[in-house]
Amino acid sequence: MDSWSAINISANLFREESFNNYYYRKIRTSIEKLPDKVILHIFSYLSHLEICRMAMVCRRWRTIAYDTKLWKNVSLRPEVSGLHVGSLEQLLQMISVRFSASLRYIELPIELITHTVLHELASKCPNLTHMLLDFSTAMQLHDFSEMQAFPAKLRYMCICLSEVIFMEGFMRKIYNFINGLEVLHLIGTYEKGEEEEEEIYEVINVHKLKSATPNLRVINLYGINFIDDSHIDAFSSNCIQLECLAVNYCSKVTGSTLKPLLARSKQLKCLLMNGTDLKSEYVMQAEWDKCSVQELDISGTDLSTECLVDLLTRIPTLRFLSAGQINGFNDSVLKAWAESGSPKSLVALDIDSSDNISDEALGRFITRYGAQLQACVLSGMTHITDQLWMTILPILVNVKIIVMGTTERLIGNIHVDQLMDTIGSSCPALERLELRWDPENLRFSDKSQKAIDMLRVKCLKLRCLVLSDGRYYETVKANFERADRTTVVRTTTSCRVSAYHVLSNYNDLIFN
Repeated sequence: MDSWSAINISANLFREESFNNYYYRKIRTSIEKLPDKVILHIFSYLSHLEICRMAMVCRRWRTIAYDTKLWKNVSLRPEVSGLHVGSLEQLLQMISVRFSASLRYIELPIELITHTVLHELASKCPNLTHMLLDFSTAMQLHDFSEMQAFPAKLRYMCICLSEVIFMEGFMRKIYNFINGLEVLHLIGTYEKGEEEEEEIYEVINVHKLKSATPNLRVINLYGINFIDDSHIDAFSSNCIQLECLAVNYCSKVTGSTLKPLLARSKQLKCLLMNGTDLKSEYVMQAEWDKCSVQELDISGTDLSTECLVDLLTRIPTLRFLSAGQINGFNDSVLKAWAESGSPKSLVALDIDSSDNISDEALGRFITRYGAQLQACVLSGMTHITDQLWMTILPILVNVKIIVMGTTERLIGNIHVDQLMDTIGSSCPALERLELRWDPENLRFSDKSQKAIDMLRVKCLKLRCLVLSDGRYYETVKANFERADRTTVVRTTTSCRVSAYHVLSNYNDLIFN
């Protein structure tokens, strides 16, 4: 054999050996080689809908997908990205096989709320502590006359009410099981549009409910058209551990029982009354100087300037204030409040759409108290532009939440590159940012990538950046996606930033 043939044979052997080694390594590094606990950990990042798809791959993955550790928090409401369950028999099997003792949280739509399902949850899921029952689309309830059991360890319960279905038959069956509740949500059918005059039904008996739930810490009555001051009085008379009361968009609440509420609820720190019908005389009668309230939302009310001055100068340790969309909130209120020294504990300020406050008064207030703010919402005002923000941003060194801009078209333009650069260099702790300006008002140059880079690199904790859909949104989104931060940039049509994130009971107030 000549030398050329020998070299050719050696080269062929080398290529074959290299191919075999590559193929061996490829087989060796297959996902099938991963241990079950690693695949289980990977599955834990998937939604339940995706986990069900993984279960169809092979028997091994099906076994892992049905591990009860993956089924601790379950939503069965497909309209809010939950699983669709086709029949009661399928749900009962899931409770036994997949949920069992691991289940902690479950959401049930009206068609799955039956006494059989609730019996199974009570017997098979002893660690169930959080439950949401959605009756909002109900035209009639199932028969609960034979119901003898209900999950007895619940600490959190959310009930989405129907406008026309009376709940007393169901509630009467569960009163004996819910005395350990600490967090209660009753969600109405509030809509922001003008509603036609219709007869209002009290579909749930609040006075009986409060007697069955003496241990409540957090009560959220959201958008319920029959809730009034008597219901607030009922809860305050029985729930001595009350820390947070939210009655947002309950339009019949006037504040007539605020005085006894503050006198009885010594631990009440959070009071949210956005969109209610508060009367100035009732608010001024309450003994705010003796209360424990630290977080207050009075947005969208008709309180007078005199009432606002009286209220804000008497609360000694206010840390959160949301007072947007109030005509009476003007420069004199801001001045009196600042001079009283009451904002010394303030960490969150939301005065959205407060057109009667001047940019000069805001500048003076932020200069004095801005360094302690964690949330600053100055949106919805056409006279608050990038000029004021460029002045106050270097002061907001500890801010985590910023909302700026208005959806109304401006005469001038917003130079967003300079704004982004200043935010990045001045606010390293920033977590949430929203710019509500119309895309047509945003002016940026070909070198805007540098400013966006500054924001992305300096604000490493930024998890949510909301912009109006347009050219600038596409530019910012592409920049963050190139850095593998694909979930940060969103549009105002799908996401809104709120100062509520800094509330001490924020996690308890969340409902789906």
